[in-house]
Amino acid sequence: METRDPSTLLPGRCAQNPENIFTTGKHDYTFIKAFFTQKMGDTLEFNDIHTEVKGSWNDGRLRFSKQSVVYKSHKTGKVDSIPAPELSAAQWRRVCLGHGIKLATSSGHVYRYDGFKDTDFEKLSSFFKVNYKVELAEKDMCVKGWNWGTAKFTGSLLSFDVSDSPVFEIPLTSVSQCATGKNEVTVEFHQNDDAEVSLMEVRFYVPPNTGDDGSDPVEAFAQNVLSKADVIQATGDAVCIFKELQCLTPRGRYDIRIYPSFLHLHGKTFDYKIPYTTVLRLFLLPHKDQRQMFFVISLDPPIKQGQTRYHFLILLFSKDEDLSLALNMSEDEVEKRFEGKLSKNMSGPLYEIVSRVMKALVNRKITVPGNFQGHSGSQCITCAYKASSGLLYPLERGFIYVHKPPVHLRFEEISCVNFARGTTTTRSFDFEIETKQNNQYTFSNIEREEYGKLFDFVNAKKLNIKNRGFKEGMKGAEGYSDSDEDQHDAYLERMKEEGKIREEGDGSDDSEGDSDESFNPGEEDDDVPEEYDSNASVSDSEEDGDSEDEAKKKKPEKKPKKVVKEKKERKPRKEKKVKDAGAPKRPMSAYMLWLNGNRERIKSENPGISVTEISKKAGEMWKQLGKDRKEEWDKKAEEAKKQYEKAMKEYRESGGGAAAASNTKEKKKKGGKVEAKRKSGGGDKERKKEGGNESFKSKEFISSEESSSESDRDRGSKRKASDDDDDEEEAASTPASSEEESGSD
Repeated sequence: METRDPSTLLPGRCAQNPENIFTTGKHDYTFIKAFFTQKMGDTLEFNDIHTEVKGSWNDGRLRFSKQSVVYKSHKTGKVDSIPAPELSAAQWRRVCLGHGIKLATSSGHVYRYDGFKDTDFEKLSSFFKVNYKVELAEKDMCVKGWNWGTAKFTGSLLSFDVSDSPVFEIPLTSVSQCATGKNEVTVEFHQNDDAEVSLMEVRFYVPPNTGDDGSDPVEAFAQNVLSKADVIQATGDAVCIFKELQCLTPRGRYDIRIYPSFLHLHGKTFDYKIPYTTVLRLFLLPHKDQRQMFFVISLDPPIKQGQTRYHFLILLFSKDEDLSLALNMSEDEVEKRFEGKLSKNMSGPLYEIVSRVMKALVNRKITVPGNFQGHSGSQCITCAYKASSGLLYPLERGFIYVHKPPVHLRFEEISCVNFARGTTTTRSFDFEIETKQNNQYTFSNIEREEYGKLFDFVNAKKLNIKNRGFKEGMKGAEGYSDSDEDQHDAYLERMKEEGKIREEGDGSDDSEGDSDESFNPGEEDDDVPEEYDSNASVSDSEEDGDSEDEAKKKKPEKKPKKVVKEKKERKPRKEKKVKDAGAPKRPMSAYMLWLNGNRERIKSENPGISVTEISKKAGEMWKQLGKDRKEEWDKKAEEAKKQYEKAMKEYRESGGGAAAASNTKEKKKKGGKVEAKRKSGGGDKERKKEGGNESFKSKEFISSEESSSESDRDRGSKRKASDDDDDEEEAASTPASSEEESGSD
């Protein structure tokens, strides 16, 4: 029988014709099976594997290959890699999350991963034997409940054993402090904000017997703990010191002292010590003004100041600031420790030197912006997050926003993105990012010109765009300005629906309002024209001047000196609608019915949400609601409308609407009478004030008062004539009165 190598034969045949993998004869089935068995045997991959980090479980993905063991955390994205030659021991044991595996390296590090199934043991055991030459041994935990045993130190792990079976294990990297007593050792732990319940400390009782060398067992126990514990001790001189660096988060100016194992920030008020093991990533980002640079250090766990947590350390540098630096080490030590990454004497821009030193000590890559270029040519976008303006940087594997508060979002933790219209103007839009943990980040007030560049970037990174179909139709500026018409506005629909109901429900009131048409105060004709009225009569002198003015008005360049002001007509007063308290209540729209039915659910899903945020959230949920669900609520709204019309009809037939209308009509009539009476009364009072008793006024005097268009010359002559007539009448009337008196006597 002929033997063939499946790894060389099958891939070629599949490459030439991929359909052969399903259409070949049964003789090739052996080669297909052998090929996939060989490829699948190279690596093993497991999802939902957990590891303990300072009292909190972090899930991630674990992959075993011939070269290494790689674990990537879903929460932070941090990658732990264990080279295959360094693996020295492996244990399989039963733990709280199913089954777990414990790996030990030749350098003394211990790694623990939990979340395996019982059926994975055989697969892992055979893989370890073939690829790592290490036997996966089964180890049982002690569950007797005894509290007296032996403490064993294995690398960075403290194991408390009873009868050679471990009861519990303590990673010494989680220890923050170790204190000793008479026969007692107290071990304190770092606190993790993600853990609901935290272990504060553990106390060990050490018997008072001396060792063979006469040493104190309590001190020996404490030294073993401190040698591997994550306790920062500033021993020795700093490698270098940077003076008065501007720090945005936490805010202030700090002296940064670089030690071999940690970073020390010394300010006027606060001091921070940051171990290099807590540094996740380094970012070097250019400012939009092209004159400054941001250097961002991502931390996990964050540094603390009271109740405030700082997950990012942000430094701001000017590009024009230079520095010459000499490391506090010999050239041989620098070459041996940093392997050419640093030199003893360095000079250049300050931001470059700081980033080079941090990269060499932390042993992390520095992330810079990728190929994205905005509308203005910069590598960032100006926007606002939580009412604070900042810069959003699209990176090759995520987004980062600086600076208040800083936000870093990796593509692998993003569920979808959304392009939303601006809340205040169409000149801007909002960019919303929703993560797989159901957290939403909204970057608002982005200029409309940035839309095309950002959309192309997101589309190229193959991120899920929630409103892709809608946004592709508005890539141009014109399409964006008309985008408001395409989106569903729940508030506008509700107002339209309520307006229709008002028109239908208040149809009877329109006929009853016709009686008020005769009462229009602004359209009344006054008997006496006023002085500046356009319809007022003019005097003879003014008529003579008008003919000359008409000739002058023909010339367009000259304007008349006197401007005649027209009297503005008074608008009729708006009638205040009287609400009928006994009338049936108007029905709600489909959106309002849906909102009342889902308000409590929105509150429970978003604890602490405000009233305005509930309305905004409800509007977004209503937009995403399917047509079938909306039709159900539309039917309910239609039924409520029919019930309202039926109840309104019965209410009108019973006389409810007529009574309200009659009350309104009476009020209108009463108001009209009061207004007419006020006008007539006011005119009489004015006449009495001006002339006293009307019987003592001559005809000429009255006519001179009523006429507002006579000239001053005519008025003066008429008044003089009226005075002469009055004297004659008084002279004629005096004898008559005397005769009457004498006759009476």
